Amino acid sequence: MRIDTERLVLVPLGLEHLESTHAYAADPETTKYMMFLPVDSLEETRKYIADCVAERQKPVPGYYEFAVLLDGVHIGGVSLYFDTAPDIGELGWIIARAYQGHGYAAEAARALIDWGREALNVRRFIAHCDADNLASQAVMRRLGMTLTDASGVRKNRGSDESRREYLYELTI
Repeated sequence: MRIDTERLVLVPLGLEHLESTHAYAADPETTKYMMFLPVDSLEETRKYIADCVAERQKPVPGYYEFAVLLDGVHIGGVSLYFDTAPDIGELGWIIARAYQGHGYAAEAARALIDWGREALNVRRFIAHCDADNLASQAVMRRLGMTLTDASGVRKNRGSDESRREYLYELTI
């Protein structure tokens, strides 16, 4: 499975991406607004990737995790999860700090929306973010998503405080 965009290639996340995934997943600055990051160890990253590989082998995966490649370099990840219902895909993304600010997250997420619509018949996409994560909010707006709920609460792994959470949605 491979998804090509104008500048990027999305491929299933695998153990060949262990070191590069760990580099951004362990970076406190890159992950400061994320609920399940930063990771604590390379072994935690290895287990996560192994779980992604195992999930992909299921007859009907509950999620898909892709490595985002730029000129063959692994610069981040993009995901599509089906936690709430099989026809509602929850988008997620992370881009390594050195590659942020160039539109890669939006480009990768747009490709995943198109793939989800065509390959999985998903017509509704959601995404959550920390209320202070202005970059992710900008990505969501660029994708055509609309803020539908600003009352959520979350606990980010890298913080001791409860944070406000936003929910954005897109129906195609």
